[in-house]
Formats: sequence, C-alpha cells, structure tokens
Amino acid sequence: MNRIRTFAAILIVMLAATVPADVNIDELITQAGIVEGDVATRDLPKWQGAKKIMIARVSPDDLDALRRLYPETSFIPVRPGSIDVSEASDVDAIVGLCDERLVAAATRLVWIQIAWAGAESCLKVPRVGNGEVLLTNMQKMSSPVIGEHAIAMALALARALPVFAKQMQSDERAGLYAARSGMMPLAGKTMLVVGLGGIGTEAARRGAALGMRVIGTRNSSRDGPEFVEYVGLADELLVLAGQADVIVNALPLTSATRGLLNQRFFDATRKGVLFVNVGRGATVNTDALVAALKSGQVGGAGLDVTEPEPLPADHPLWKFENVIITPHVAGYGGERERHMTLLRENLRRYAAGDRLLNVVDPKRGY
Repeated sequence: MNRIRTFAAILIVMLAATVPADVNIDELITQAGIVEGDVATRDLPKWQGAKKIMIARVSPDDLDALRRLYPETSFIPVRPGSIDVSEASDVDAIVGLCDERLVAAATRLVWIQIAWAGAESCLKVPRVGNGEVLLTNMQKMSSPVIGEHAIAMALALARALPVFAKQMQSDERAGLYAARSGMMPLAGKTMLVVGLGGIGTEAARRGAALGMRVIGTRNSSRDGPEFVEYVGLADELLVLAGQADVIVNALPLTSATRGLLNQRFFDATRKGVLFVNVGRGATVNTDALVAALKSGQVGGAGLDVTEPEPLPADHPLWKFENVIITPHVAGYGGERERHMTLLRENLRRYAAGDRLLNVVDPKRGY
C-alpha cells in the first residue's frame, strides 16, 4: 500500500505544471468556456457593494494584493479550522469557505465564492441551497492539471507501472516480467469520458493527443469539441461503456449522479476495462467497483476520489496491485494563478454590481 502511495506521489511531482506569471482574464474566459450568471449583483436585495469580505485560503501576498486593488473593502482573513462568527454579522461576501455557522450569522451575506469546484456540500447549507445567497465556484480552473492526472493514471495502469513499482521494492524482482501480459498501448484504444464538462474535456483533449478515439457523455446536450468523436446523452451511458477500453469519470455529484456507476454500469463495460475517477467519489458504488476488480471485469483503477473519503486503512481497495489511489490531489501542482485571476475578476464584478462568473445553479447542483 505504502509503495503504491509513493508511486502515486512521484507521478504527481512529475506532472506539476508550470504556471504563467500572469493570466489574462479574457483569454481565460474564452479558453475555459466560463460563463457569467443571469443576474447582476446590484439587483440582489441585500447588495451594498464590497464593504466587508471574509476570506480564507489565500496567501498573505495575495491578500495584500487584493487589499491594494480594493482599498475601500475590509478583508477579514479567517482560518477554516478556527472561525469567529462574531465578525460575520455585517459581511457582504465570504471567499474560500462555506461554513454553515458562518452563513447563519452573516445576515447581510450576498455572495459566497468557494475555492474549489464541487458545490454539493455548500448547497446543503441553508440560504445557499435555496438560492438566497449567490454561490460561485472554481469550476474549470483546475481542469487542465486534473486532465493530466487522469491521463497519468490511465498510462500507468496501461503500462502496469504500479505492479512494477511494487516488485522493485520487494523480493519479487525475479517476477518483474510477469506483469507484461497486462500491458497495452493507449493509442488506437477508445476512451469514454463520463461527464464532458471542464475536467472531462481536458482529459478528452489529452486522450485524443495520445491517438485515442474519444467518446463522451454529458447531461445538457450533444455538443462537444472536435477531438471527441461522439457525445451521447446520459441515457446512452451503458451503451457507450461497452465500447471503451478506458473510462474516465468526471461527473459532478448531484442527486442524479450519486451511485450512478454501479454494478449495472460495470457489467456493461468491456472485460478488463481501465477505470479512472477524477470526478466525485460518491458517483461510484464502491462495493460494485471492488467486485468488478475482483472478477477482472475492471482491469485496473486509478482513483483520486473515493467513497468513503478518506478510505479506512483496512479497505479492500488498498490491497489491489492494479489500483492507484491518490488522496484527492489531482487539482494540485499548478493552476493557482488561474484561480486567483478568476477570484480577482469576480471581486471586481461584485464591487461594480455586475454579473459574476461560474455561478452555481442550486437546482442542477453545479
């Protein structure tokens, strides 16, 4: 188990992205396909401008830069683990966290900007889930590096690297060649991307660059980039699963996707399919995945997210030689400046009373 974790950590370091010193917001909006919300913040009942903002998960240097950009705004830094709700009563916005006690105390709260993409936990907070408080996320900001992580896992599984890495550190070196039978190329194979959003699109782009035939599913439409050969709707999932040699799950967690990838799904796949999850752990029925790994229906799995998370030390997923587990870190190792560029733009828009970017729809869940 420790050797596989070490191997996964090495992969992450190898894939750490070089972040440009400056990211142009207009280029970022175009490249990532970011859209603005339907309602201008000035039209929201409690909006009074950006007077007081609680902010977490930014570096001291970034906070100083924001204070220089918005000298009329009082920024109150908070640590997620030690929140003082007494200062929340008159805040206009909260950046970097979504704490239920804080939201309850912030009676003037208009807007929350979370520092990640998945909105399911924040939407459980009263006043956020019903749309009273506007919620924006960091959807698509980490998509490129997460797409790399997905492909790194697929390549490692296709080349049997976890097995070789384990044997290098053991007395089983004489059996190094035994893993050859499980190796395959990715070029010419079919990749199914389940959830062709920001992360899914970046994984698809990289799969196509390796010479793979890429197909995908999405909930909203059949529209997709030119490097995706076919885009199916959600009800085509099982049919498309049967065509794939590699499946990348990039689904958000909603009421419709919770447990969607279950025994019926794995039974519909090709024997020996490689499965990678960089979406949400709870979209997968973990017992069904374990059963599919035991039977050989799934030939290997790369999991950056799991259900439960973190996995208990005695969970059976740790025991498979053909499983890579990383601790929900696919978005690390780059893209920080993209996050800060979006945050700066949303702060500018909020202060001006304009429409914000990456607004979460409580009904859809993302």
